[in-house]
Amino acid sequence: MQSISDLVRDVPDFPRPGVLFKDISPLLADAAGFNACIEALAEPWRQARVQAVCGIESRGFIFGAALAQALGAGFVPVRKKGKLPPPVVGIDYGLEYGTDRLEMGVGAVSRGERVLIVDDVLATGGTLEAARKLVDQLGGEVVGASVVIELAALGGRPRWTSPSPVHALLLS
Repeated sequence: MQSISDLVRDVPDFPRPGVLFKDISPLLADAAGFNACIEALAEPWRQARVQAVCGIESRGFIFGAALAQALGAGFVPVRKKGKLPPPVVGIDYGLEYGTDRLEMGVGAVSRGERVLIVDDVLATGGTLEAARKLVDQLGGEVVGASVVIELAALGGRPRWTSPSPVHALLLS
């Protein structure tokens, strides 16, 4: 089996010049590699009594749903604006090139429910922090976050204001 990092392909100048895109398609296509990735994402949380895994649209759905299965937890999608039926709670957050909005269904997370937030990449940290704030709005208890890749040079980790940890499999 190839290592997890060997299954992530670098694509220079995509989606625009100067950006080095991390393509996870080869990782997803490799059954053993994807399984190893999910197991590695789950490992720090096995004793955390996670009840729900919130996966951030869209690649966070892939990792989040599989991670929820590995942890025996439910899966909750965190969606972009207008993709969920009402009622929803939402939060606007800043991107390096503008703003966006994330939403969750009202009642998707119960008060006191232990929640893990999952995404594929931690870049500038805005998306992960917005998801954390949504879980807080719904009364969930964030136990932490897991990402496959952290782009450390973009400095996203300090935007995570929760005392709970962020676990990254690969640092780039």
